[in-house]
Amino acid sequence: MAMDRNTKTVMRLVAVGVTMGALAWASVPLYDWFCRVTGYGGETNVADLGSDEILDRTIKIRFDASNERGFPWEFKPVQRQMELRIGETGLAFYEAYNPTDRPIAGSATYNVTPFEAGGFFTKIDCFCFTQQVLQPGERVQMPVTFFVDPEIVDDRDAKYTKTITLGYTFYEIDLPEDETQAALDKGEAPDNNVN
Repeated sequence: MAMDRNTKTVMRLVAVGVTMGALAWASVPLYDWFCRVTGYGGETNVADLGSDEILDRTIKIRFDASNERGFPWEFKPVQRQMELRIGETGLAFYEAYNPTDRPIAGSATYNVTPFEAGGFFTKIDCFCFTQQVLQPGERVQMPVTFFVDPEIVDDRDAKYTKTITLGYTFYEIDLPEDETQAALDKGEAPDNNVN
């Protein structure tokens, strides 16, 4: 028995809607993965230690913070900017606050502008390397340790950079199983529906 035209149209519209919903849900993690693989969006480097060389030239580092739409945390940099010598290790803090009555897990994506400076911005340690879980009413300060690679002064495009902006965007993820179980043990109903 063949389907009529209206049924086929409805099925196609439902398929398009489901596909678009899945893409929207996965957009932040996919963008993060894309940037890590391609270097697009000012993707940074990671190192275990600071630079062996510190130059006399300084550079300003600005800090920016945002949340994915609907993510309830308050999230901001503790300081808006600092000035460092190129190669010097810097330490900055971001503050997050969960104003809700439920535990919430979040993960942060990041980027660096201008894009050509991203390859020279090197993180030693960062809260963005792991997921963060904030309990109801919890406020935390999260560190990021970094330096600007001295090779920036030899790069054709990046050597004129005077200011680098490091930006983070937090988005909600599913609570880890242990956090979910702890909430259930307290008689709470954790919301694992990530928007």
